[in-house]
Amino acid sequence: MLSLNLRDSRPIYEQVRDGLRRLIITGAIPPGDKLPSVRTLAGQLAINPNTIQRAYEALEREGYAYSVPGKGSFAALPQDVTDKRRVELLRQLDTIVQELLYLGMAWEEIAARCAAFGKEESK
Repeated sequence: MLSLNLRDSRPIYEQVRDGLRRLIITGAIPPGDKLPSVRTLAGQLAINPNTIQRAYEALEREGYAYSVPGKGSFAALPQDVTDKRRVELLRQLDTIVQELLYLGMAWEEIAARCAAFGKEESK
């Protein structure tokens, strides 16, 4: 399910958050499905439960998960992801596109790659 890279410069909770986000986005954890309990995931990854809780809280702030008191955390529906997250991702995309243009990549090549990705998503 998730794997951690101890050589990664990012904190462990960010790796857990990003891994769970990836699983939610790709549908490996479908919307509405329960996420592993904090204790279960902490045991599987051999890390402190507080680290998992911090990752879950970050996912909730971004809108990728929600919690039900006494029941656990669940994957959110795509429409529940916050506008703030969309704005943040678009800002990152702008920065990446600017850098690719600076490095000499043609705008048409960037646009073609985006269009190709869009075609893959519509299948």
